[in-house]
Amino acid sequence: MSRAQEKSYKNAGDFLIPFSDSIVDFSRCFGNDNPVTVEIGFGMGKATAEIAQANPEKNYVGIEVFRAGIGKLLWEIEKRSLSNIRIIEHDAVEVIEKMIGSASVAAFHLFFPDPWPKKRHHKRRLVQKPFAELLASRLIPAGYIYMATDWENYAEAALAVLSEVPELHNPHAYAAARGTLGGSFAQGISWRPLTKFEKKGLDKNHSIKEIYFVKK
Repeated sequence: MSRAQEKSYKNAGDFLIPFSDSIVDFSRCFGNDNPVTVEIGFGMGKATAEIAQANPEKNYVGIEVFRAGIGKLLWEIEKRSLSNIRIIEHDAVEVIEKMIGSASVAAFHLFFPDPWPKKRHHKRRLVQKPFAELLASRLIPAGYIYMATDWENYAEAALAVLSEVPELHNPHAYAAARGTLGGSFAQGISWRPLTKFEKKGLDKNHSIKEIYFVKK
């Protein structure tokens, strides 16, 4: 971490939620009952901070294990005077299994998760059917899962996995069947800021694929 990030991490206070085996009370953590969006793996956190700043009526929980990224997001929180972000420093699967209650989250964001590009490593990818079912169980009705990736085969695999979860609905599927979206990927989601990993993908001429599913 840089000195500024290390200082922000040491002075994190209530912005860091410690991992535990019990369901977290988000109303108590934030001091309000605003809807909660969980971002899984926020990297350096700049896009997270920008989204939270643009939506003060919503709460955001970032899950990350990369301490330098946590320090950077804490620095962004301090710089922007944000009060609607909390961070959990732990493995995302365990956090969602043990700390997040059923039907309690308004949205999950997965922006450019590790693609594990080698075929023999695909089993390590986060979006597998058990995990997709876990996310669906934690969403409130009409809550959504929004994923973006620059790896086309990961996008296709994730799209197929999420399509198999009965509780989820792809609002772009009908338009796609009519040939207007070029598949069942989402388009027209303009509020997500450009991320560092997205820029790297674009610099390599990768196509950005977005996936958006809503809980029935």
